[in-house]
Amino acid sequence: MTKESWQADSREVEAVVAGRHANPFAFLGLQEVGGQWLLRAFIPHAEFVDAFTLDGRPLGHLIPRHSAGFFEGKVDVDRRQPIRYRARNAGGEWDVYDPYSFGPVLGPMDDYYIGEGSHLRLFDKLGAHEMEFEGIHGTHFAVWAPNAQRVSVVGLFNEWDGRRHPMRNRNGIWEVFIPVLGTGTLYKYEIVARDGTVLPLKADPFARQSELRPRTASVVPDPTPFTWTDQRYMEERALKDWRRTPMSIYEVHLGSWRRRPDGGFLSYAQLAEQLVPYVADMGYTHIELLPISEHPYDPSWGYQPTGLYAPTARFGEPADFARFVNAAHEAGLGVILDWVPAHFPTDAHGLARFDGTALYEHEDPRLGYHPDWNTAIYNFGRKEVQSFLVNNALYWLETFHIDGLRVDAVASMLYLDYSRNPGQWVPNKHGGNENLEAVEFLKRVNTEVYRLHPGAFMIAEESTSWPGVSHPAYTGGLGFGFKWNMGFMNDTLRYMRREPIHRKFHHHDLTFGMVYAFSENFVLPLSHDEVVHGKRSLLNKMPGDDWQQFANLRAYYAFMWGHPGKKLLFMGQEFAQREEWSESRPLDWWLLDAGMHEGIRRLVADLNVAYRSLPALHARDCEPEGFEWAIGNDQQNSVLAFVRKAPGAEPVLVISNFTPVPRENYRVPLPLAGRWVERINTDAGWYSGSNTGNQGGVAAYPVEGRHWPAEAEVFLPPLSTLFLKYEPA
Repeated sequence: MTKESWQADSREVEAVVAGRHANPFAFLGLQEVGGQWLLRAFIPHAEFVDAFTLDGRPLGHLIPRHSAGFFEGKVDVDRRQPIRYRARNAGGEWDVYDPYSFGPVLGPMDDYYIGEGSHLRLFDKLGAHEMEFEGIHGTHFAVWAPNAQRVSVVGLFNEWDGRRHPMRNRNGIWEVFIPVLGTGTLYKYEIVARDGTVLPLKADPFARQSELRPRTASVVPDPTPFTWTDQRYMEERALKDWRRTPMSIYEVHLGSWRRRPDGGFLSYAQLAEQLVPYVADMGYTHIELLPISEHPYDPSWGYQPTGLYAPTARFGEPADFARFVNAAHEAGLGVILDWVPAHFPTDAHGLARFDGTALYEHEDPRLGYHPDWNTAIYNFGRKEVQSFLVNNALYWLETFHIDGLRVDAVASMLYLDYSRNPGQWVPNKHGGNENLEAVEFLKRVNTEVYRLHPGAFMIAEESTSWPGVSHPAYTGGLGFGFKWNMGFMNDTLRYMRREPIHRKFHHHDLTFGMVYAFSENFVLPLSHDEVVHGKRSLLNKMPGDDWQQFANLRAYYAFMWGHPGKKLLFMGQEFAQREEWSESRPLDWWLLDAGMHEGIRRLVADLNVAYRSLPALHARDCEPEGFEWAIGNDQQNSVLAFVRKAPGAEPVLVISNFTPVPRENYRVPLPLAGRWVERINTDAGWYSGSNTGNQGGVAAYPVEGRHWPAEAEVFLPPLSTLFLKYEPA
């Protein structure tokens, strides 16, 4: 058969069949050539193809041009419109909707803002979105891969054949609308690098749902909006100043908090039924979740995510996670997520060399490789990478009503020489070790979060003395709301590990934190990092016999809850888990049958009640006006006392005795004469202590010529902390 003038050049046909065509949207589908409308389609396995409009009007029979399944033919239409094919072979017939008969979904404003790096709705544009488009239901796919020669959507729907759905390239963003596909469709991207290499199939960087590991495909999510019932909580949250509001955080690894009887994970729904009421009953204000972004490796605890936009499939679907957050809000609890923008794993299906080049990371390993975790470091100086991460933060806050993000490993982002020896890092343009691009990224993401989501907050896990971490970006700070106080944690735990007889020589470990306590807005963290990798549980860090270990831990908890700063405690430590934490097994809940463990749980619950109900303990957590030493230098007895204060609130005395020696008639200076009621006594029998104390309170009497106008004689139980609240007459 002689090729007619309207028919495609055989070289272009071969390029389509081989998956090498440079511009499939200019060749496939409905095309106008010399005033004549043509249809061209690549449908593998088809022997006969007929074309129809969407309303079923026949357009004619297409002619086979290549045995692999390329067809073309003239059709009687007067405009571009969606096309349906009826394909047949000896095994039967099936319908195919032509993706190349549709126009682009992304518009010129998307192109402009994406190119500028200022697009704040990328999660609505990139990734997979089920929609109605040009009269038909389907899914729009879009992905950034500027250095690729070809990008195709592949999945079960096209036999993972990258020749069948190559995408349109618009300034490095590749997109295609595929009719009919919808919720639950598995997909990946087949990317051909600039040199013609076909890369390992890539998961979607913007995938909002993923397969359960070890499978790694992305999933088209259900577009049905979640029905939230937390409007009152969100309205109240928007009015809060968290610096002056109680914040007591229960840190949780969802996979090991509790397990089903068969050893499997609890679902998001089961966690909403069990975890949420437990945390609320314990008096916490927030649940903080170790990273729940999709990750392939359980022992990473989520800190090596490959699906930054997808709640992990381990516990259910995205809507199930939304129900969990909604249940927490209805119970009055905020939800904080651990967020990991510092680095990403190099799994073949992930972001590493995404389009055959160092796209999300740096090419130079001195900048782009993290030696501690064998991961890649984001290129924060690239505007598209910044936008990817900024949008991710905003996505969690908007889509799932998340209350705050705790940003992991901030120190590793700030310093170019973090964990590197001389010669293994590249100085910045000024010759210093500060990562100026990471600093600008952190300022930007924090600014956008606080601008767009009133009442939400950002917390930095930052372990150095970088200035102004929790100061506003417009004043030169990094813009976080809070910073983990790693110094407090290290100093106080080092002190508590010591035998009481030696503590008098290390008194400064407890007092030094007040030198810098108000330089930042601090969270005091006793986190998962302190109870893994041979560090032992908090109970087993304590010295002495079993009774002394429990007494030490009770005294330490109360000291921390009385100390300025927000509170964070890792799961299991609220009932003195004995074994070191492991992600592979649930907590030892049976320990609550033992009185000493139940006593610790009761104490933590009561500390939360006291902290939340007494403004003196929380309203000036981040300001020096809320704290004053009463006794800071009694090293000999290992006793210290301080007063917590707030405007319009009755003051609270916090006094700790960190030796096993009871002290009678211990004289304590106080700001007011009168009755001081014992609100917390960690030695109480209710907490399985020795049940000594002050019979409910003490009387402070006026004195003259002293630093403070009143004093009281207090009985200090062994290894204990007391909260004494002033009661006006």
